[in-house]
Amino acid sequence: MNSQTIVVIVVVIFMGWFAIGMLYNLRRGDALLKWMQNGLPDIGQKTTFRWLGTSVAELVIAQAKKPFRRLDTLLVFKPRDVFWMTIAAYFQGREDIVIFRAHLTTAPVTDLELLDLKTWTGRDTQKRIRDRKWESTTYQGLQLMAPAGLLDLATRTLDRLALPMQKLSARYARFGLHRNAPNFEVHVPLPDYRNVDARQYFEALRELARAVNEHD
Repeated sequence: MNSQTIVVIVVVIFMGWFAIGMLYNLRRGDALLKWMQNGLPDIGQKTTFRWLGTSVAELVIAQAKKPFRRLDTLLVFKPRDVFWMTIAAYFQGREDIVIFRAHLTTAPVTDLELLDLKTWTGRDTQKRIRDRKWESTTYQGLQLMAPAGLLDLATRTLDRLALPMQKLSARYARFGLHRNAPNFEVHVPLPDYRNVDARQYFEALRELARAVNEHD
């Protein structure tokens, strides 16, 4: 087998990998988007949508219903279309996730970040805020970080939000509250759209945001 034949085989393999990975993400994204159409109108009537490459889909509700002002939703898939990025994602423990970023009608009482450091998004967030000199502690197996002097308030806030957080998802890669917009950021595994009702799912999201707005 000569070098030219080897090059052709390698190109075919990589192109085939790209096509299969891209189609998988697009079809998975399309199925989720169809499911979400049953729940998103309860958040806001007008949603704009676009694909950001082949691994991220973005939905924006610029005029959302209370307790939201605006809600950005990102469906973030593993980069299955690029071979070496797929391998890197495997070793990083990356999963498909949904990210909710929201501007709320009322700002939270404190800034805080609750992070799962076993996930890529939790580790990346920790690196970004490390220079802020925030205090940290362990909270239910996750890393809780808050500005100096506000760690107790952050803990009480999470205690108060425990039930609505559980209703939305049993696992969190990141749960962030910020006094400056976006006030609310949640990174969770993709919902089980085959078995979960979309309206109930987005009502759980609204319930969590309402609980954030209810100050002690």
